Amino acid sequence: MKNPPFVYHQAHSLSEAIELLATYGEDGKVLAGGQSLLPTMALRLGPPEHVIDISAVPDLDTIGLDADGGVSLGALVRHAEAERSDDVRRLAPLISEAMPHVGHRAIRTRGTVVGSIAHADPAAEMPAVCLATGATMIAASSQGERTIPAAEFFDGYLTTALRPDELLTHVKFPAWSAQSGGAVVEVSRRHGDYALAGLACRVDLSGDAVTDAALAFFGVDSTPVRVPEAEAALVGKPPTAEAFAEAASIVSTTLTPTADIHGSTNYRRHLAGVLTTRGLKTAASRIGVSA
Repeated sequence: MKNPPFVYHQAHSLSEAIELLATYGEDGKVLAGGQSLLPTMALRLGPPEHVIDISAVPDLDTIGLDADGGVSLGALVRHAEAERSDDVRRLAPLISEAMPHVGHRAIRTRGTVVGSIAHADPAAEMPAVCLATGATMIAASSQGERTIPAAEFFDGYLTTALRPDELLTHVKFPAWSAQSGGAVVEVSRRHGDYALAGLACRVDLSGDAVTDAALAFFGVDSTPVRVPEAEAALVGKPPTAEAFAEAASIVSTTLTPTADIHGSTNYRRHLAGVLTTRGLKTAASRIGVSA
């Protein structure tokens, strides 16, 4: 299908982009890479009357290194740039783990990491990575800048805590410990498809015991979701196959995935349990532990 009619605006500065958002509010949408916005417009899924192109706004295409050892991705950083970045691989490895699963190479060349997060598709990888790592969203508007924790950002299907007049300018990922391991695993019908079920996970160790864990699932609900009961079951225990199997059992009985033509609720529950074991084993192997 062809896109419906709309008015195109190109912002050449952050202040101009914010002014346009303040003017058009819910009638406007931000265009960065266009790999999510343009297909939804073509399908007539809430097409905007005004498209605000931020591709010419300076200083939004940077991968920044934060003083605390974390990484900050600007709104115009492409997936492919994050995928190739040695700094991202070293300081935010869960992003690097996710990138090969994101669409196809052509999509990663144009699409932006922050755009994917703002789009908030519950079957996409990066929103779950934000939950698993405790990322922080930086939103700018005419009223100033505010920070939104990832746990408070995803409100529902393609819905976030961003106000209509706000632009998500950066996403900050906290420092990654040398005693942390992570993995992104998923099952999809074909490579590049959205996941039937997926998991972004993180395991922190101290000595022989798990001190913290994050299990953030995607493709199983209207938002990415964590399973705190399964995470708590891992804490204080050694990273063994038995501990991982216990967490997987809790996941399979706790999640209530939505059924569709590609899989029933029970099938997706089973997948989530399998991915829990697989993801935790991979995460542990990243820090030299064989489970």
